[in-house]
Amino acid sequence: MAHPSPSSLNHSQDKTTPPSPTTDLNHHHHSNLEEYEESTGRPPFILTYTEVKLLGIAGVGFFLDAYDLFIINPVATMLQYRLYGGKSLPSGLEGFMKAGANIGSVIGQFGFGFAADYFGRKAVYGKELMLIIFATIMSISDPTGDISPSGALIWLAVWRIILGIGVGGDYPMSASVTTDRARIRRRGTLLAYIFANQGWGSLVGSLVVIIVLSCYKHTMDVEGHTSKVDGVWRICVGLSLIPAFGTLYQRLTLPESTRFKETRKAANHEEDGVVDEIAELKKQQEKEKEADGSTTEREVSPEGSQENSGIEVEGAVKAVPPTVDHDVSKEEVAAAKSEHFNEFFHYFSEWRHLRILMGTSISWFLLDIAFYGINLNQNVVLQQIGFDGKNGTPWNRLFKISVGNIIITVLGFVPGYYVTVLTVEKLGRKWIQTQGFLMAALFLAILAGKFHTLSKAGFVVCFAFLQFFFNFGANSTTYIVPAGVFPTKFRAAAHGMSAASGKAGAIISALAFNELSKKLGTPAVLWIFFGCCIFGAAFTQLLPESKGYDPDAVYAQEVAEAQAAKRK
Repeated sequence: MAHPSPSSLNHSQDKTTPPSPTTDLNHHHHSNLEEYEESTGRPPFILTYTEVKLLGIAGVGFFLDAYDLFIINPVATMLQYRLYGGKSLPSGLEGFMKAGANIGSVIGQFGFGFAADYFGRKAVYGKELMLIIFATIMSISDPTGDISPSGALIWLAVWRIILGIGVGGDYPMSASVTTDRARIRRRGTLLAYIFANQGWGSLVGSLVVIIVLSCYKHTMDVEGHTSKVDGVWRICVGLSLIPAFGTLYQRLTLPESTRFKETRKAANHEEDGVVDEIAELKKQQEKEKEADGSTTEREVSPEGSQENSGIEVEGAVKAVPPTVDHDVSKEEVAAAKSEHFNEFFHYFSEWRHLRILMGTSISWFLLDIAFYGINLNQNVVLQQIGFDGKNGTPWNRLFKISVGNIIITVLGFVPGYYVTVLTVEKLGRKWIQTQGFLMAALFLAILAGKFHTLSKAGFVVCFAFLQFFFNFGANSTTYIVPAGVFPTKFRAAAHGMSAASGKAGAIISALAFNELSKKLGTPAVLWIFFGCCIFGAAFTQLLPESKGYDPDAVYAQEVAEAQAAKRK
């Protein structure tokens, strides 16, 4: 049985010379899972209207992810003044409250990932946003004046776990919904745009805290009503409901993508050799397209009719023969579901597929140990630049910390995301991820080795470059790669497993950083993060380059070859 070679696809154990993944494979081994690419001269980062619309629907989850994860740090400081008279929160409860969203994320990434592949994207998409909305409402309903201080913290921590389940579920859901609809040559750019909303979530979170604090300046700073900070944190958390409610309807009414429906249809006809027939059909469609010289974008409304109100941004051939029916019957869906888990475990029982899952999961795990270890403990950086809020009135301390967080976000957080957007289709995912890990390791080494001797300016510059190469690097690509290397029928589950591995690293880092810093010192912990980045670059080499790569076409070829081998 012949397969593509490791040098081209990392998918084969055979010596047969393979077709190229971007030429022969995608043009001579078409399956019914592949959409013909519209050839335009427009750069990938210039989006169409439908792509912008999809970006708005899918990107809000990552905006809320960063917003909610960021906001807990100033909220924790505010609760010191509301519940403990300015004294530190109990360390155990504070850690539980801050780690709650990440704990929930692991559950959500696994659960929603498998559910999206099993039940379908349409059946599941939007439910994670409903969970976020409900948990946010319950969080701001914390009865701080009616229960004990520790009870108020436990209330918030429990609902942040529920919030995290929704936030975690957004990772595989938005990645799959977007990839199912994206043109292959623009897939990485669209995913990078969506993930970049994390930067905006952090930035807007900082601005919201500053604006709301400014509104309370007279009450808190002049009149001395420090307890009014209770209203500040509730408003800051509650404002995240605006973008959530704003996109809920669009998510709930988004139609199932053609690509996913085709996987369900193909799953029930593989034994009849229909994969080969559809490959031949696609060749005919290419010829028709060349003769016709034009393509169109399908835009399907939530009700399923062809209108300009829906989201379906694949390049699609106009002339589809009437024999190809994209609707999937209930019987076909039931049959596909019954075999789904067997197919999933069979697919990943093969080393050529398992090694890719290991590459996406372990590299994300190592990245998040370093990334969250740095970003959940920014007090070290704030001390260096004089914005740690150690002096002044409670209002002045909170305001100064918020200004410091804006400085950190603007320095390297947001710019790194958009360099990835501009270059991901040129440089490739694997190159960006490898150099991102190595450059982050370099600046971690400088910070660790010169921690006590670096000037304030030198420290800020190194930290800014560290943030830049996290985001023009593995923090972006660990999200992009799993969406582009697994077939549609396993994509959401595999992406969810990879993302959950990352959040596991974030939890470990959040719980261990402070303890290790006390025992070993901050420079020693930075050296640990350095090692994580080096190993992350190494595990990245398990991955294929997914630029221009169609995993559905590869999977269809593998299925066809397996059928041919059985018939021999």
